[in-house]
Amino acid sequence: MPKVAVHNSKGEQVAELELNSAIFAAPINQAAMHEVVVAYLANQRRGTASTKTRGLVRGGGRKPWRQKGTGRARHGSSRSPIWTGGGVVFGPHPRDYTVRIPKKLRRAALKSALTTKYNNKELIVLDQLTIEEPKTAEIVNLLNNLKVEGKALILTAEAAPTVFKSARNIPTVSTGVVTNINTYQVLNSGALIFTKDAIAKLEEVFA
Repeated sequence: MPKVAVHNSKGEQVAELELNSAIFAAPINQAAMHEVVVAYLANQRRGTASTKTRGLVRGGGRKPWRQKGTGRARHGSSRSPIWTGGGVVFGPHPRDYTVRIPKKLRRAALKSALTTKYNNKELIVLDQLTIEEPKTAEIVNLLNNLKVEGKALILTAEAAPTVFKSARNIPTVSTGVVTNINTYQVLNSGALIFTKDAIAKLEEVFA
């Protein structure tokens, strides 16, 4: 079974934890991760972009000039797409970008992402994470003690408002509840920081 060191908030190793091999030593399915990430990003799109066709643009009902005799090209409306202020020919219109992914594929992709993090030694486990009052310095000190640079995703077993508030002013750090994570969040993070309780919760969900 894969094993990982358990650290305290000072960055000191205090124990070693055996991980579930079905989650952290799963076969890596690149195609599944790609499909799930593409679907996740598509689902973030609101699909509200809209343009007006020549029939929707106000004005242009009167023919600009007579058909013949002016020496100019014939035109029937000043709201033609080739005119300034005219309609848009193939512009975007409101649509639904939602992509649905089967549950088994989502789980396979998430396991692949977690295994990738473990293989890359980007998985960190804390014995506990307790912050009494929201203070950004608490998270900064924690990351410095763990020697984490760049992006980091901190996951707890339950909602932790003080952890969220302490980290929200750091643009490279995200927080979340372990039961709500997805493949994109895992792959987009640099260091993946779990509390020991969060690991237990994750293994319980996948059981």
